Amino acid sequence: MPDDQQLTLERLNAAPAEQLRETLRACCASDAWVDQLLAHRPYADRAAALAGSDTAMGEIADADVDQALAGHPRIGDRAEGEGTDARWSREEQASVADAGDDVQQQLRDGNLSYERRFDRVFLIRAAGRSPQEMLTELTRRLDQDDETERAEVREQLRQITRLRLERALSPTE
Repeated sequence: MPDDQQLTLERLNAAPAEQLRETLRACCASDAWVDQLLAHRPYADRAAALAGSDTAMGEIADADVDQALAGHPRIGDRAEGEGTDARWSREEQASVADAGDDVQQQLRDGNLSYERRFDRVFLIRAAGRSPQEMLTELTRRLDQDDETERAEVREQLRQITRLRLERALSPTE
């Protein structure tokens, strides 16, 4: 994130919405999430901003979740582009590159099965998870009904978005 785009609590609370959209879309590609997060300003502190992110995620429609999913590559695929969101995605999924060929192939096959089953990309918070853990979750989630899986996708998106917002608000980022 360029220095002039550094997200501080003060900037989140006071900057015009149009100046924040690109920065916030790196956290979540849903325009509705961005709108909801901005609508609840000002935030008393960093913890309140993170809680606001969770609230905003709960307020967006399924179509908005789908818009956010469009900003996420398949597990194991390298995010294209030079933007902050692509860089974060590559970092979050870095462990997959170190997985054995068998696990990588199972993830590719599982991604395709998931997409055929649910008609959307498989989303999981990759940060802090091993490739085997992601594969285990992918396999487990293939057996869920659509309503249960949609709720799980929303929860995974909430976690990813919160981690990214936390990172964006970090003074060291």
